Amino acid sequence: MNKNSLNKKIKVIAIVGPTASGKTAYSIELAKQINGEIISADSRYVYKGFDIGTAKPTKEEQDGIPHHMIDIVEPEFEYSAGLYKQEASKLISEINSKGKIPIITGGTGLYIDILLKNYDLPQIEANRELRDSLMQLETETLFEKLAKLDKDATNIIDSNDRKKIIRAIEIITTSGKTLNETRGIGESKYEIEWLGKNFDRDTLYARIDKRVDIMVETGLIEETKALLQKHGKIPNLVNTIGYREIISYLDNNCSLEEALDLLKKNTRNYAKRQLTWFRRNQDIKWDVYPEKLKK
Repeated sequence: MNKNSLNKKIKVIAIVGPTASGKTAYSIELAKQINGEIISADSRYVYKGFDIGTAKPTKEEQDGIPHHMIDIVEPEFEYSAGLYKQEASKLISEINSKGKIPIITGGTGLYIDILLKNYDLPQIEANRELRDSLMQLETETLFEKLAKLDKDATNIIDSNDRKKIIRAIEIITTSGKTLNETRGIGESKYEIEWLGKNFDRDTLYARIDKRVDIMVETGLIEETKALLQKHGKIPNLVNTIGYREIISYLDNNCSLEEALDLLKKNTRNYAKRQLTWFRRNQDIKWDVYPEKLKK
């Protein structure tokens, strides 16, 4: 075996884009064509039981294509981007060793970039005193504080996600740098083909609205009740779009119609943040089907 073959990078295909853009169906069809296996890059797919509310592909929808990084931990577990990188990297090597092509599919930009762009996460230790003081503030106030420290960070962090907001403020305050400046990028270990899925805004929003309606028809409310009964109001449940709004309805804080309107609105806002993240990557080819995948 010569030196060049030893140094040859593993070919990986990344399919990215906002929620409801058709990434799942696209990646499954592609996997069939090129003998691929799919590695999910969705931070909520890792949790068992988070099915309807996250639009997790069913076994029928997976259509016989191996899917990885789905249903691997209970919702109480605090899964991290660092752990994702560690486990997904092993899967890429295993899939490649079988002569198959790894396809990374999902909308969690941080997971995708830490894996494929070799991001270095900021090594900032927890500041308990700062965290305790931030915990006393309302979520809206926290988000305003983050905006003053780092406006760009508010474009990629959910305004209702207290945990991520507090961690971002902690990193920025401790390091004296913006969130992006704390994330170093090393050389990627992979040869990556970046493919993006998206629609025009009106079409995407219509798809999001339809998806929410289908979620309710297929049992979102019942699933939320079952998750609450089994796990209680744990952070990963109440901070997940889809469950958060239904919990508010179940708590009699709003009507079902109001909850669904809010769910659609929050999902649209999430899609905006996803697109903001992915549009920074100039290597993504949007809405194309790769003609040459094997060399």
